[in-house]
Amino acid sequence: MNKPLNDFLDYLKVNRNYSEMTVDSYRRDIEKFLNYIFSEDIMMDEVDSAVIRNFLTVELENGISKRSCKRRLSALKQFYRYLVIKKELNFNPFNYVNSPKCETKFPRSLTREQIQDLFEKNRSRTDELASRDQAIISILYFTGIRASELVNLKMQTISLTQRMIRVIGKGNKERVVPFSEECKKDLKKYIDGDRLSLLSKSVHQSTYLLLNNNGEQLTVRGLELIINEIEEKNGLVLGLHPHIFRHSFATHLLERGADLRTIQEMLGHESINTTQIYTHVSVETMKKEYENCHPRAKKK
Repeated sequence: MNKPLNDFLDYLKVNRNYSEMTVDSYRRDIEKFLNYIFSEDIMMDEVDSAVIRNFLTVELENGISKRSCKRRLSALKQFYRYLVIKKELNFNPFNYVNSPKCETKFPRSLTREQIQDLFEKNRSRTDELASRDQAIISILYFTGIRASELVNLKMQTISLTQRMIRVIGKGNKERVVPFSEECKKDLKKYIDGDRLSLLSKSVHQSTYLLLNNNGEQLTVRGLELIINEIEEKNGLVLGLHPHIFRHSFATHLLERGADLRTIQEMLGHESINTTQIYTHVSVETMKKEYENCHPRAKKK
């Protein structure tokens, strides 16, 4: 890794409080561009609009999506801005290049009926670690937290009596999110049951809420595998992944009249524009309901 990039990544971690996952994403995107220009014998201070457009053309021809290209341009724009501020470069060529336009992808969510069916089926399981699995999907759906936030929850961040959890989100920002009485029951059953069994398998007593089969902290990858297994064990085909519960949480709240600012706060979105996408999801749902239910809406 070259020194300017190394310094920039340190800046993101220390000064901007970016997570390891986000910093790694920046690293990969910037390295992809640096590898390209070095292979073309172009130095960093020789990059101009034509070089950037050629890079984007190569990426698109190699099957990279417009969305990924847009993300890379954003990372590179910040990187070059940092180099200009540090006086290592004279100007930022990325200021003069527009990102490729891409279609807005609306997040997919489960219906309330699908959630109910999933929860009922999963609670009827009698196999090992069923209560842990139920606690996982219950927290994800009733709080809308991210997968990375879930696996980093510790016992002391949860209040069963107040039905609140303290979450450390992106940029180490802390927020408090409520959960339902139903979620409280699922959590208590897991904490008093499967969690104690899992703790007995480990040498050190972990303070993390969710534990893997060895009694250690659960990873994001481990969480994804568990959710896949939950779907299989219940004989469902829903395309489950951690984020679909977050999307369902936000969509269902909005459909029932929750304020957008409140949803933004609970999701931990820095900008209301990020939360705004769920209004489009809700409008699409409303249109479908209208077409299905209005007696004169259906085409003959």
